[in-house]
Order: sequence, then C-alpha cells, then structure tokens
Amino acid sequence: MQKILWLGSPFFGTELRSCGWQDAALHNFDSDQVFGWRDLVGIAGFVPDVLVVADKSRPPFVLGVENFPCLTVHYCVDSHIHSWQPFYAQAFDVCLVSLRDHLVRFSGPFLERERVWWSPPFAHEQDQPDPDAQPVWDCLFVGTVSPEMPRRADFLRRLGERLPGLHVARGNYRRLFPQGRVLLNHCEHGDLNFRVFEALGCGGCLVTPRVGHGLADLFVDGEHLVGYAPDDVGDAEFRIRFLLEHPDVAAHIRATGLAEVNARHRAR
Repeated sequence: MQKILWLGSPFFGTELRSCGWQDAALHNFDSDQVFGWRDLVGIAGFVPDVLVVADKSRPPFVLGVENFPCLTVHYCVDSHIHSWQPFYAQAFDVCLVSLRDHLVRFSGPFLERERVWWSPPFAHEQDQPDPDAQPVWDCLFVGTVSPEMPRRADFLRRLGERLPGLHVARGNYRRLFPQGRVLLNHCEHGDLNFRVFEALGCGGCLVTPRVGHGLADLFVDGEHLVGYAPDDVGDAEFRIRFLLEHPDVAAHIRATGLAEVNARHRAR
C-alpha cells in the first residue's frame, strides 16, 4: 500500500513523500467541482491504494466514495461549523477528526468507533521563530475579526479597552507573530484551532482559552502556554499583564512551548 491521493486542503499531506510513500499525489482546488472515481484516477495518474478527502470547509466534493475500490479516509477539521460532516463520514473506511470531543459524533451505523481517530492540529515546518525580529506590540492577536464572529469581536474590543498594548492584525502570521511579546488566541466556537500550534511553532508566548478537545493533554498550562477562562476578559488581562511584567517567565514559556511543538506537533 504505497500510492496515495490527497484531495483538498493539504494539511500534513505535503510531508507524506518524506515519510516513505512511494507515490503521493496532492490536489487542492478552488472551484465548485465535484469528483467521481474516474476523475480521481485521472488526477493522480495512477490507481490509488489510499484516498484522503481533506476538509475544505465546503459541501461534499467527492461522490460515490462508499463504492471506491481503495481505502478511503475523510479528514475533518471544521466539525464545529459543519454539522453534516459526521453523516458524510459514514461513507468512508476511516475518519480523522481534529476536535477530540467530537469523536463520538462520527461513530455511526457505517463507521465504527474504532475507525474514528483523533488527529489534532499541528505546526507546519515553515512555522519558525525569527531570531532577527524585534518586539513591536505588547500583545498581538492575528486572525479574522468580522460580524460573523461576534464573540471574538466583542472579546477583543473589551480587552483592548483594558489593555492598550493589544494589537489586532490580519496577514502573514509567520511575519507578525515574532513581533508580539505575548500572543493571544481566541476560539469563536470553542474549537482547538491551528493558531495554538502555529503561535508556539513561531516561538511565541501564547495565552489561549482552555477549550478542551485534548488541549490539556497536549500542553501543560503554565509550562508550554498560559490558559484563560474562555471569553473571560479579566482573566485574560491578568495573565497577559503577568507575562509582560515577568519577561523571564515569558521567555521560559516561549522556549518550552517551541520545544514541545518541535518534538511532538510538527506536520511530519
């Protein structure tokens, strides 16, 4: 079993060749196209032994998968947004689920619990500290803030009123993260998001909500990162100010968080 076709968002698919796969074809796309078996064989250039259909946060884009003559894997990341995903997953042989507390949702009449596996987020190899970067902001949040995310918008507004050093930005997080003394995370839907791993991978001192989904099993609060009660502005402010006032503690957390990501939570 050496030939794999990875369809959809790349995630850790880009690392498969370096991990021993003989043939690994990756195909991402931006159209509304829907694929059948013949389409997939044509895209891969071979008959795959394994097909991975990776979450693109859009309606199902592979049809007839329950009849495909290979091992089929569905990789779900946005189950906190799309309630249909557990039902669609029943057509597959195996399902990878990013959010651990949602594993039970995917166990169904055609997909046994033993074939639903937790695959938490991770940092890409390109998520690295920038030794030449200088801190610009006391506290930095990088991400989307929009009317579709009312909890996040309200949280950041209220925190900014109490913490003038908070800076909110969008853009290349790999360039921005090294410019924050403390990095802030917010999870609109209580999900364990990729920002946790990206921030730590970039060498940041991260303050993030305690959301569940295995966060406490992956990282030690106060050692690898600092947790706050979700949406509790006062709790987040207290922890951010403590880290700013104790740069030695912040430096320790940066180092241990990065080491933990390097050891256990890279794409490879």
